[in-house]
Amino acid sequence: MTITAVPEFQHRTVLLDEAVDALELSGARASGIYVDGTFGRGGHSRLILSRLAEGARLIAFDKDPQAIATAEQVADPRFTIVHDSFATMRAALTERGVAQVDGILLDLGISSPQVDDAARGFSFRNDGPLDMRMDTTRGMSAAEWLATESEQTLEKVIREYGEERFAFQIAKAIVARRAVEPISSTRQLAGLVAGAVKTREKGKDPATRTFQAIRIFINKELEDLEAGLEQAYDCVAPGGILAIISFHSLEDRMVKRFFAAKANVPQPDRRLPIRAVDLPQPLLKLISKIKPSDAEVDANPRARSAVMRVARRLPLPEGAP
Repeated sequence: MTITAVPEFQHRTVLLDEAVDALELSGARASGIYVDGTFGRGGHSRLILSRLAEGARLIAFDKDPQAIATAEQVADPRFTIVHDSFATMRAALTERGVAQVDGILLDLGISSPQVDDAARGFSFRNDGPLDMRMDTTRGMSAAEWLATESEQTLEKVIREYGEERFAFQIAKAIVARRAVEPISSTRQLAGLVAGAVKTREKGKDPATRTFQAIRIFINKELEDLEAGLEQAYDCVAPGGILAIISFHSLEDRMVKRFFAAKANVPQPDRRLPIRAVDLPQPLLKLISKIKPSDAEVDANPRARSAVMRVARRLPLPEGAP
């Protein structure tokens, strides 16, 4: 089957200028090698390319076949697209002869075309098949998972990944419904959740947290982020930039803790006879935490929850092991 880009669904890149500015693409750095860990519909990648020098390189990743189809239309010899998760970054860069890069941008959000296309099954607002896979060429769909998973695991996933306090009631309702008929559409699942959630947050559909939880689990988003953070740190050169945009508290918490662990190194008792060069050194310098402006949120309400954290990898002190 041939997969093509879907132009009718438009995507507004969140924190577009702020994210690319964070990579500091000027002077000698404009000739470096950079990674866009989530190509999406190419907003960040295209702006990065517009600021890079002739001999620079940009290597982008994405799991979504439609994003790959869009990326393949970028006719720029400096650009490479990899059909895989950014969690495979280290191996993918090594395969392409790259040891370290000068900056890495990870935009962890799901794109507007994925949400707006009912056939992808990400949204409860339009009825469609309950798929939710970012990579539709592999893995188990949400419908297949709901049909076979135990009630206990359903509850755990909905509670932990969706931070849903009615996870027990929702899991119980899913198991009861699937005994009668398959849960195969987004409208079925949204209606089922609405019946199980006793109170609703103002302005939020009762299915929001459950859909988020299932999407995160099906696509292994938190596992990919955990692996991707470690690999991004390993792959960025000393002096290089890590810029990461997250869209919900679970992701942002992981990024915040990872950056803090690298930046705030516990020091031993000063009375111990330890050479300065042997003292634990911070590995990252925290640069900024940026949220969308009011104007951007007004123009694109989906940007509201975005948070970008930026850090620089520090060189090890001279003489350190």
